[in-house]
Amino acid sequence: MSRDGLIDNVNLATFAGEGYSEIRDAAIAWRDGRIAWLGPQVDLPGEYMDLSRQDGHDGWLTPGLIDCHTHLVYAGNRAGEFEARLNGVSYQEIAQNGGGIAATVLATRAANEELLLAMSLPRVDALLAEGVATLEIKSGYGLDLVSERRMLRVARQIGEVRAVTVRTTFLGAHALPTEYANRPDDYIDILCRDWLPRLADEGLVDAVDAFCERIAFSPAQVDRLFDAADRLGLPVKLHAEQLSNQGGAALAARHRALSADHLEWLDEAGIAAMRDAGSVAVLLPGAFYFLRETRLPPIDALRSAAVPMALSTDCNPGTSPITSLLAVANMGAVLFGLTPQEALAGITRHAAQALGLADRGQLAVGMRADLALWHIQEPVDLVYHLGQRPLAACWIGGEPRDSV
Repeated sequence: MSRDGLIDNVNLATFAGEGYSEIRDAAIAWRDGRIAWLGPQVDLPGEYMDLSRQDGHDGWLTPGLIDCHTHLVYAGNRAGEFEARLNGVSYQEIAQNGGGIAATVLATRAANEELLLAMSLPRVDALLAEGVATLEIKSGYGLDLVSERRMLRVARQIGEVRAVTVRTTFLGAHALPTEYANRPDDYIDILCRDWLPRLADEGLVDAVDAFCERIAFSPAQVDRLFDAADRLGLPVKLHAEQLSNQGGAALAARHRALSADHLEWLDEAGIAAMRDAGSVAVLLPGAFYFLRETRLPPIDALRSAAVPMALSTDCNPGTSPITSLLAVANMGAVLFGLTPQEALAGITRHAAQALGLADRGQLAVGMRADLALWHIQEPVDLVYHLGQRPLAACWIGGEPRDSV
């Protein structure tokens, strides 16, 4: 299949600068899976006229979308916890009584690779139907070496059986497994000394994450894990300041983290540290919505500090069972007060930055030809319409998705 192509009669939302960075009445050409030219259609050079042509029918082309924070490989169902929360039980109470992450761990440990893959693919397919071209998937529901490896292997398989780039993240420090009850330092020690080096050596780990919270791991414990990641040359990211201010964002920034995620309790010191480190703020309005939180991330302060803000589904069985990145863009605007331009940059350019991927997330010469064509009148329609799927076509590395 050729990785060369041309789309004309199209409008471009490039996200290569401020706002949508629109080019109307445009064309875009790519060779060998990389964008070779884009601009007004009347200026299309003759050298691209012989490429396989697609008529954009006056639709809008954006970069392929990027979901930069998911936990979508898991087994089991936690709808009962959702019901309990609606009846007044807190997230912390559920976790302390054996629910939450621990419940998913039991189900995930019991599932083999084939079952985990079969259960995960419908969630993946829902995201792909909305133009997602790159997807991050975390481990963290195994919490033993065999099960964590199994989750990461399934994440790699998803990238093989579906036309999507998958980035894997080791999240062994998601919760304390029962085998290490009251021994969190021993657990962190085995992650650093054994599990992480072995999984990295097997090529299963692209980044390292942790949950820094009173119900999870302390800043000192996370710091040890990130030191181990640094020694292996692996980038880090962190679940930080979701339920309380533990100083996690500043800790992550000291390790030059790709991102700090959630951030409802982020303070000025954390914002300054993220700004100086170039870390992305990954906002997760799905978890905010499902947990019925009331404390908003400090959007205005992040904006004033020019900290890039990404959005993601946080797809997981307990606190954000969402498989719609477009719905998350809407939530980011309605719940968090992002502009539509910021919301869409949050699922393209800034999401790419949150994964350390400099070759995608915007339409520009040299960028990977991950492209999404939409039947919409204006880019804002992607944020405005809730529940619609206006995707007309998608290309991954220059190849039409349905033929990859």
